[in-house]
Amino acid sequence: MRDTVIVSPRCVIEAPRKSDYADWADLRNRSVAHLQKWEPLWPSDAHSKRDYARRLRAWETGWRNGHGYIFFMRRQSDRVLLGGLSLTHVRGWPSQSATLGYWLGAPFEGEGYMRECVTAVCDWSFHTLDLGRIEAATLETNERSQEVLTSNGFVREGLAKAYIEIAGTYQDHVLFGLVRSGRGA
Repeated sequence: MRDTVIVSPRCVIEAPRKSDYADWADLRNRSVAHLQKWEPLWPSDAHSKRDYARRLRAWETGWRNGHGYIFFMRRQSDRVLLGGLSLTHVRGWPSQSATLGYWLGAPFEGEGYMRECVTAVCDWSFHTLDLGRIEAATLETNERSQEVLTSNGFVREGLAKAYIEIAGTYQDHVLFGLVRSGRGA
């Protein structure tokens, strides 16, 4: 299943590989100011080969055990790395749900890539993984991320206090959910 390739109108979405290290490190390093305010505190060796190898092992384990699917998104026209998406905390029956996360390199903000790739990954998860629900959370101040979610049919479901550690502090998050068409009462 790790050889999964999801294609959207402008992007190719696939599992990270060892050979992606240079593109990943370059994009993350060019996007430090943009990404650090939305992510958990980075390790001291962030973006090193050792950091990437550690992450790659964890990502591969997630794919193998079916509990997490990490993707990189590349532009079809030139294979430039744009960012990444994840489906983690994948739960089988009776929940049939997962948590969606994503990041986008600063140079590609506002071009609609994330909206497009979230659509494609959600469709894949409903049809291939047979999920019935996808959850996501954003900081209250992250209006762009909330826009990506609502434009994909996610509905705001509430506020979780001190939900996830971001930049060294547990912060409140707005919770969103997307339910597969036909599921529910």
